[in-house]
Amino acid sequence: MNFNHLVILFVCCFSASSYAQQQQCPVPLDNAGLALRASGTGVEIKANETSVQQNKMAEFAGKVQIISDSAQIQAQHARIDKVTQQLNASGNIRFEDPQIRVSSDDVHLDFNSGELSLDKTAYEMVGINGRGEAGRIELSKERGIELQDVSFTTCPVGEEDWEMIASSIQLAPGDIWGTVTHARFYMMDVPVLYLPYFKFPVTEQRQSGVLFPKFSSSDSTGMSYEQPYYWNIAENYDATISPRAMVNRGVQLKTEFRYLTDKSQGQIDLEYMQHDRNQDSEEERYFYRFIHRSSFAKGWQLNININAISDDNYIVDLGSDFYNRADTHLYRNAGVAYRDDNLSFSAELRDFQLIGNHPDSYRALPELKLDYVEPLFNGLDFLLHSELTYFDSAEQTAPAATRFHIAPGLRYSVYENWGEFSAETTLLQTNYRQQDGDQYGLKDDVSRTISRSRLYGSMTFERDSSWFGSSKQTLEPKAQYLYTSYQDQTDIGLYDTTRLQNNFAGLFRGQEFTGLDRISDTNQLTLGLTTRLLDNKDEELIRFSLGQIFYLTDNRVLEAHKGTNRSALAGELDWRLGSKWFMHSEVQMDSETHKLDKSSLSFDYRLGEDKLIQISHRFVRELSNERIDQLGITASWPISQNWHWVGRWYKDMDSHRTIESYTGVQYESCCWSLQLVTQRYLNNRFDQNGLQQGNAFESGIALKFIFKGMGGGNTTRAMLNDGLFGYRQPYFLNE
Repeated sequence: MNFNHLVILFVCCFSASSYAQQQQCPVPLDNAGLALRASGTGVEIKANETSVQQNKMAEFAGKVQIISDSAQIQAQHARIDKVTQQLNASGNIRFEDPQIRVSSDDVHLDFNSGELSLDKTAYEMVGINGRGEAGRIELSKERGIELQDVSFTTCPVGEEDWEMIASSIQLAPGDIWGTVTHARFYMMDVPVLYLPYFKFPVTEQRQSGVLFPKFSSSDSTGMSYEQPYYWNIAENYDATISPRAMVNRGVQLKTEFRYLTDKSQGQIDLEYMQHDRNQDSEEERYFYRFIHRSSFAKGWQLNININAISDDNYIVDLGSDFYNRADTHLYRNAGVAYRDDNLSFSAELRDFQLIGNHPDSYRALPELKLDYVEPLFNGLDFLLHSELTYFDSAEQTAPAATRFHIAPGLRYSVYENWGEFSAETTLLQTNYRQQDGDQYGLKDDVSRTISRSRLYGSMTFERDSSWFGSSKQTLEPKAQYLYTSYQDQTDIGLYDTTRLQNNFAGLFRGQEFTGLDRISDTNQLTLGLTTRLLDNKDEELIRFSLGQIFYLTDNRVLEAHKGTNRSALAGELDWRLGSKWFMHSEVQMDSETHKLDKSSLSFDYRLGEDKLIQISHRFVRELSNERIDQLGITASWPISQNWHWVGRWYKDMDSHRTIESYTGVQYESCCWSLQLVTQRYLNNRFDQNGLQQGNAFESGIALKFIFKGMGGGNTTRAMLNDGLFGYRQPYFLNE
């Protein structure tokens, strides 16, 4: 008998709780002792006193024990009638089998039918938290177990905060479903729900049935009720169908289908709304997504990600389990990939749906890549990188183009404990076929040949140290010389190329653009220095890095022109301030104006998964023609043994306004939990021209009540996942 999913119809059930709570919550009973006693066959009876009347009647008194293959009865008195094959026992009855333990006033057993009944009972489940009382419990091989006039709770004795009272619970043998009739649910002795009839699964296996409903409210949807139904189609196929009713907008249908085979897995999501009564138009609203991954031969993989929404405001208005309200693109791709020790190959279609009136970008339809590495001798490797891509755009002001790129090269590398050295030379050959290029001020056919040489070296020095409690300090200078020849590239369009930001690691890249449409001519020297403080276990306490690029000649490629002989000074600092405190900072400072171009700073205090505080600041002088200056706080903390708080808050320092706030409070006891969540954030809704309105705020509130102990999960963890969205893990130093 299994009560694990008893309330699957209407509440979300969880069993995990904190260590402190576990110390005071009931511990599930186990049946190990019973299994040892029930190892024999037949029925064995023990008692202090025994009397037999004419070999027809036997009476037992004083610590009576009746032991069978699968159960045990303890009583003060027992009588067996051999003629009628009946057993009656009374006085402090204790009945035990592998699923239930019962205290009763009396017990009756019919040896002919195998039927057993107990009256005026108190029972405890074996293996899970669950107990209650029943006016009568009947057990038989044919009918299974039936509890009549029964109550059930997972709360400790004397603290029955919630309780179910039902006319009967029936568990038929071999049936995967149990049946409950006339169930009334009480919270603090107040009735909260009545169900005349429902079924629940009696095994841990997946079963079709109604799942936990979701209640929420927001300015956009009003009150919302979502009722999922789980369909266990087969062992490797299932689906969830979720009608959602919203006061402000109407009815939406959400479906999820999942599959799993030996070599593949995938998921199909579909959301559909025939009419949104909060919209002026009569158009249907929908969302779909198809995810697939498979391995179909040795080293080969297939990946598919296809999605779409009906309109720009779908995610903003109706929310999404997969995407963020701030997303500007829904990316799609489908491709195959192969990899072995020396060779990797991929063929991919890359597309996207643009959300709002943002600049369109090129699609890669398709993109083929091949990389090959062949070790030659004594640290010398032959390298080959090649690409073939067809670019297309929905914009009429941009040409379509085919690009072929091949880059053979040689690399010599030496790696030692004291440092490393590498020398690399590469020939970059790129050919373009640009359709109607002359209409856009470009050439139809362009061939570009560029050579690149790179020298890189680093060393590691160590010394004893006592700074900040350390025992050792390292000094790690590194240098890179990079030379790239020049070729005019003004006849080439920009298809997948943007300029990269130079943090400390980026200073040592060989290219300052993404993609291949602009390869800047370079004659530059990069110098960097990293120092680490280590404790006596060689664990890092502090890591500090500083570096800069020195341009020996200015770039002739127009998009790479700088007008200065030095890059921004880039620095990084990671500091373990104590066993629980961490600091991470990145800075990029303009060498000419001595002003910050970009900076980030975060302080973390972390005691565990649910005890953490992070204070962060982010500044970018210019990103997509916008300035970013934001302060944020993210935190999670237990208020007491039963109360937990989680929240986040972000403020725009330029506009002096809060752009997002989230607060969640949870009360959690052994047998029930209550969550209250409030949220306020910028509503990034688009007008008819696809422009973000940006000044309106959206508010929402959600209340969740949970009967615990009859399922699995972690209520606090679920709330943390929502409340700590955007939390960045501390930059833990190497250990």
